[in-house]
Amino acid sequence: MAYEALNKYKQNSIMTATPEELTLMLYDGAIKFMNIGKYSIENKDLEKAHTSLIRAQDIILELNYSLDMNQEISKELRELYEFVLSKLVDGNIQKDTKAIDEALNIVNEMRDTWKEVVKQIKQKVYQSK
Repeated sequence: MAYEALNKYKQNSIMTATPEELTLMLYDGAIKFMNIGKYSIENKDLEKAHTSLIRAQDIILELNYSLDMNQEISKELRELYEFVLSKLVDGNIQKDTKAIDEALNIVNEMRDTWKEVVKQIKQKVYQSK
């Protein structure tokens, strides 16, 4: 019962989120799956590590595909996403937690930056009302 309520809450959160909040959710998801993948490698659960790292890769691909290449910063972001993706693939193939750590450091930094952007957008919207 509680699980169903949690799923409904998550579903409603996604359906009512702004594009900025959805991007933040994607970053959070990528970080979550990278951490699960790393933990699973350390604990020799290679199947779970593989599944988790594939999910993290899928999220990074989605972030990459969603870039508006008419924006100047998108080229730099694309390079970062491609680097992160290559580290995740290497980490998954080699079961190398150092490669995953490199990817995690970058995505954590991107997420923190994006969180600040979302905060500033919300402040501007609130101030304009």
